[in-house]
Amino acid sequence: MIHIRKACPVVLRGSTKNPEILAFEHPLAGRQIVKGTVKAVESPVAAAVRELAEESGVVAVESPLLLGQSGEIVEGQVWWFFLCPIPDLVDSWSFRTTDDGGHEFRFFWHPLGDGPVGDWHPPFVRALAFIEEAMMLGWPWKGDEYDQPAARTA
Repeated sequence: MIHIRKACPVVLRGSTKNPEILAFEHPLAGRQIVKGTVKAVESPVAAAVRELAEESGVVAVESPLLLGQSGEIVEGQVWWFFLCPIPDLVDSWSFRTTDDGGHEFRFFWHPLGDGPVGDWHPPFVRALAFIEEAMMLGWPWKGDEYDQPAARTA
């Protein structure tokens, strides 16, 4: 079976007790986290950085950290998850994409561990569970706060 490769940049903020993940509302497909297809000529990590910029306007300036991969999110797909270091971002914003005819995504912070409340697209419910499990295994936290290196927004 041929597997389609997907890259999922994970952007976190907050503390170990109250982590939040960057998410958005798609105008046609419910709540999601950023992800996209890995092109034939690029690596999954390069795709994660590209997709983060294309879908949110946020540009990571340091190398993302591989959190893991899963073939259990969508049948026939392998999702690669990368922690993308980003400095403090505002609580919410809108970003208009240029692909697929252009959509306006409304970004917000979703508390991890609260479960996907609201209109979450089903694959992203599974993706959140994968990320939450990876968090329990230990991520790069400095003391009680997430270590967020410098980055910039487009």
